[in-house]
Amino acid sequence: MSDPVGKLPSELDQLPDRDTEETAEWAASLDAVAKAAGTRRAEYLLRRTLQHAEAAGLALPKLLETDYVNTIPTAAEPEFPGDEEMEAKITAWNRWNAAAMVTRGSKYGVGGHIATFASAAWLYETGFQHFFRGKEADGSGDQLYIQGHASPGIYARAFLDGRVSEQQLDNFRQESGGNGLPSYPHPRRLPWLWEFPTVSMGLGPLSAIYQARFNRYLQNRSIKDTANSHVWAFLGDGEMDEPESTAALALASREQLDNLTFVINCNLQRLDGPVRANFRVVQELEAQFRGAGWNVIKSLWGSAWDELFQLDTTGALVRRLREVPDAQFQTYATRDVAYIRQHFFGANAELVQLAGVLSDAKIAECFHTSRGGHEPRKVYAAYKAALEHKGAPTVILAQTVKGYTLGAGFESKNANHQMKKLTIDEFKDMRDLLGLPIPDSAFADGQVPYGHPGVNSPEVRYLNERRAALGGPAPARKVKHVALPAPADRSFAPLLKGSGKQEMATTMAFVRLVKDLMRDKETGKRWVPIVPDEARTFGMESLFPSAGIYSPLGQTYEPVDRDQLMYYKEAKDGQILNEGITEAGAMADFIAACTSYATHGEPMIPFYIFYSMFGWQRTADQMWQLADQLGKGFIVGATAGRTTLTGEGLQHADGHSHLIASTNPASLNYDPAFAYEIAVIVKDGLRRMYGEKPEDVFYYLTVYNEPKPQPAMPEGVEEGILRGLYRFNTAADLAEAAPAADAPKIQLMASGTAIHWVLDAQKLLAADWNVAADVWSATSWGELRRDALECDEALLRGEMRTPFVTRALEGVTSPVLAVSDWMRQVPDQISQWVEQDYTSLGTDGFGLSDTREGARRHFGVDAQSIVVAALAQLARRGEVPASSIKEARERYGL
Repeated sequence: MSDPVGKLPSELDQLPDRDTEETAEWAASLDAVAKAAGTRRAEYLLRRTLQHAEAAGLALPKLLETDYVNTIPTAAEPEFPGDEEMEAKITAWNRWNAAAMVTRGSKYGVGGHIATFASAAWLYETGFQHFFRGKEADGSGDQLYIQGHASPGIYARAFLDGRVSEQQLDNFRQESGGNGLPSYPHPRRLPWLWEFPTVSMGLGPLSAIYQARFNRYLQNRSIKDTANSHVWAFLGDGEMDEPESTAALALASREQLDNLTFVINCNLQRLDGPVRANFRVVQELEAQFRGAGWNVIKSLWGSAWDELFQLDTTGALVRRLREVPDAQFQTYATRDVAYIRQHFFGANAELVQLAGVLSDAKIAECFHTSRGGHEPRKVYAAYKAALEHKGAPTVILAQTVKGYTLGAGFESKNANHQMKKLTIDEFKDMRDLLGLPIPDSAFADGQVPYGHPGVNSPEVRYLNERRAALGGPAPARKVKHVALPAPADRSFAPLLKGSGKQEMATTMAFVRLVKDLMRDKETGKRWVPIVPDEARTFGMESLFPSAGIYSPLGQTYEPVDRDQLMYYKEAKDGQILNEGITEAGAMADFIAACTSYATHGEPMIPFYIFYSMFGWQRTADQMWQLADQLGKGFIVGATAGRTTLTGEGLQHADGHSHLIASTNPASLNYDPAFAYEIAVIVKDGLRRMYGEKPEDVFYYLTVYNEPKPQPAMPEGVEEGILRGLYRFNTAADLAEAAPAADAPKIQLMASGTAIHWVLDAQKLLAADWNVAADVWSATSWGELRRDALECDEALLRGEMRTPFVTRALEGVTSPVLAVSDWMRQVPDQISQWVEQDYTSLGTDGFGLSDTREGARRHFGVDAQSIVVAALAQLARRGEVPASSIKEARERYGL
């Protein structure tokens, strides 16, 4: 057979053909089939051959897309082990109460979502009855990432098993009274039930992957046996458009995370309409996941379709299903049989003939309701196959109807995501459809009633028996506090005593501290260093050979730097998580490690270090997820500030992360200037997060890559370091050029690397202008503000409390000038509680490439600019001549 004209070369053209005659015979056979039986038969034979080759273990590329049919044929479905009638009753009660809860709440205007759980009910119920392991058995149980909009159904189930009261159902989305239910899975708001916040769409699937990965990390490091823990993530097909949803698919496949299953509810609808109106999202997702190396199981059609597929002897039905777009399928679910006969079966003569033997009732059942995600046998078969598959994660693409069982006014309607209630008549229709024993008299007051079969009913007994067999209720969050012993003081001693004349950046000081803490016999193994990439930038290469970089495969190669002291070492039990260039992935790892104390009963101490510009700015949504999930650990923004990272320019210059961090109530934010401050903060952080009375907080520390001599810690400053402010020195402490006793005074307040500019300015003010400046280290503008806000709140309760910043400056009569490498809004957070005259300097605006000195001069925060600002402040008070401002500018070339 000759090559077609214009045929592009392929990779096969580069392989030697040792038997061209045999190859030609295969090609000729294919041509003959196509000519004699048609191209469709030739296509079928090729695909069956490829499937056979894959099953035989031949190394061929996989088919990325299969027909629009169920992966598991009806004949291959395993026997269903449960009582289908009983489980249908339980599911009916849960459907009813989920809809009733949202409808009753709508009269208060709090809203809620009904249609999502209605479509996914059997996806959850089958799991709860047969698969999801609870936390009361051995191990940690399964981790369930519940789709946020399905929360009413989970509350309804908790009502049935007695964990949620009718009053709480009535307080759905009304939490301020203290006995309500949060709108979505929020562990901070309902910490005994929810483990994982998921409604910031896209973060659930990303976190689920890294949770499964962290489970293996704990297993491989011999910290916790997680072999029986499985991660289940329930997702929407529209949610998969979020970039985070698919960002780590390759990681899951690469690390063979067969302890992970995605269940994607393919009801073909986004929040406003069809997911892929002109295309097919199921096929798109199948190709995407197969291409990433996942095992894909499609559960699309219910048993009503069996007859249709048996009648499809020509493959016309399968071909038609493959070509109809999502929006059209949605339309079929809402239109009468005549429309379906014309627009679906009328596509060709073969389908017309097939439809001729089908009753209207059969067509209506197939196109209106019969979906794989609505039948427990289909769902059970898919889940069982997922757990049995080894060597790769599994995604189940389950097709459903959004709003299923809610009636014609809801099912498959574009607006059903925004529809918050059913009418009484619609509820009565739903009752009849579900077969629930709720009399008309229960609606007498015009309100839809909740339904419960009774605590001793067969339904509740069955539900509780199934959950007992699987290890207790689910979802559930259980925390058994394990206090970690405080590390030995010797780990902190080197930073407390200073570096002498040796210069050391605070980034290096932090890394040295953690390296020493990782050697601690009691808690050293619990440290989890996490870095997206550029660990060497942060001076962490010394950890490579000693701690090892985690890899489930170990090290299968000889590293190029094996003969060097700090060679690149990967190990199956490695301690470092070096994620590559993915801040989102590293943050997901951090969240899994931060919450291990609850998920697995194993407190871990993660620290996540990154370019500060690419932390809060890039993944702030995940920081809120971390706070909601009650995570504990250290976030470290390295190469911090707007002027310390020379040459990198605008995009790398962080002048605002502390401002963003200050918006998160769980984040304790520090900008330490000296190594000893880091030691004090970390030591206290370990106590607050992992001690006898743990707090649900995490720390954000900014550290700098600018080497400076590190002083020893002065006496009595520990409280000030932790509270956010202390006096570092006074003008009288200057060894040379001390100002006169009656000199004008000013207080210079600085955080982080700005302390060094202020110290230089202190000397210039004394030597050139006879101004006495005291220097204060503001380790945390945010903690000073937090304390002041708490004092303001106490005042509303009739309690008189003075903010720490006000007390620290008590008795000071001179003005205050605050300086930082951040935009002025960061130090200005405390201005209203400073009783003295208060001004600030900062790095507002865009960053730029320059030397540190050039950048600081540009932003007006270098020592000379600080001197001019101080003189201006004093001149306004009449304490120095106004002419000194111009004189200083000329002297310093400003």
